Amino acid sequence: MDLCSEKLKNKSGVAMIITLFVLSILLLFVTTFISMSVNNKTISDIFNRRTKAFYLSEAGLDHAIFWLRSQSSPPIGDRTDPWGGMQNLYGGHYTVFIDDLGMVGGTGSAIRRYLITSTGTYQGLSRIMSSYIQVDNFARYLWFTERETFNNIPVWFGMNDSLNGPTHTNAHFHIYNDPVFGGETSSVDDYIRFYNNGNNTNLSQTSNPPYDEPDFQEGMTFSAVAGVMPSKALGLRSAASAGGFFLSGNTTITLQNDGNMRVTNTAKNWNNRSMAVPAGGALFVNNGTLTISGTLNGRLTVGSSHGVVVPSNIVYADNPRTNPNSNDVLGIISEKDIMISQTAPHNIEINACLMSLDTSFLVQNWSSIAAKGTLTVYGGIIQDERGPVGTFNGQTGQKLSGYTKNYSHDPRLISSPPPYMPSTGDYIILSWKEN
Repeated sequence: MDLCSEKLKNKSGVAMIITLFVLSILLLFVTTFISMSVNNKTISDIFNRRTKAFYLSEAGLDHAIFWLRSQSSPPIGDRTDPWGGMQNLYGGHYTVFIDDLGMVGGTGSAIRRYLITSTGTYQGLSRIMSSYIQVDNFARYLWFTERETFNNIPVWFGMNDSLNGPTHTNAHFHIYNDPVFGGETSSVDDYIRFYNNGNNTNLSQTSNPPYDEPDFQEGMTFSAVAGVMPSKALGLRSAASAGGFFLSGNTTITLQNDGNMRVTNTAKNWNNRSMAVPAGGALFVNNGTLTISGTLNGRLTVGSSHGVVVPSNIVYADNPRTNPNSNDVLGIISEKDIMISQTAPHNIEINACLMSLDTSFLVQNWSSIAAKGTLTVYGGIIQDERGPVGTFNGQTGQKLSGYTKNYSHDPRLISSPPPYMPSTGDYIILSWKEN
């Protein structure tokens, strides 16, 4: 064989080796691509099944909440699929267990809590979600009104006013200048009345001054569902007469930081009589006005058929702002007005959930008393008709009479409201998570 033939043979061998190598690489790429495609399809299929199982689990939670809301009263006892069994939906199914956790919030609570666990399953893959839900009550609001008028005259949130907590009206708000709303805020109407610009749903105003710029730090919800206030403090009346204090005629109570109180009541011939705060946490004054102030040590709800007067500070012995585990809590329920006396201090603080079932929470002679300092409420204000606590100059914003408002919600009242506080008739979702 000549040298040229040998070289050609060698080149053919090299070419074949290169060809085989390239084919091997291509085969490896093809195999890898097919494997990746299969894996991606498997991953996509699993993701699709997990997503659908998640939605089925959510549907179970929604169904359970709807079922609870459809009952005439909060059901007692655990339930599994109370609508009659496992529910088929979109090619999968869900099952639900409702765990009745009983009453929460201590003596006098009407707040029943549940743990809902929902399992959604799609093509053999399951996801489980759980949610704590409880009977809603008015103490969860910092501010709740049936209407934002007093004797059909608008009452305004104004300059330097601050509300830090859940705020709702069954009407619409009246805004002057720059009040701050630090919690979720909602109104049943679909607009706000601004002092300088009339009715407006646009919260980003661009008109020339003067203008009004409320600060809704957690947004503003229009056309919200209306809440329904009770007309009487029936639960408190019943508890007071059954084992608490049920008094007749005008009564004055001064709360003491040692867990006692001093009570003046003509019908009982009590004159500043010292006694313990009722163990059941219920006190009601019928056919008379209740005047209350002082420092509370304990859990108590007081009420009156003829109105409540607050002449001075009402505070807690164990301050919940510095000790969130404080057990001191006060509810004040009036079937008429709750009124701050015109002789109250220049600055006044009220730690309580205040509920005026007929008319208002207001300051006595609000339009004619001298300009005072700040009215601080730590708890909540629920009232039928919004009451004024002062006046201001519409041109300058200067306070002319009464108080500037500084209202903050006590977060403890959501899960541990004062005894015998009325329920809203609805449920509130406390939390949810995937197990």
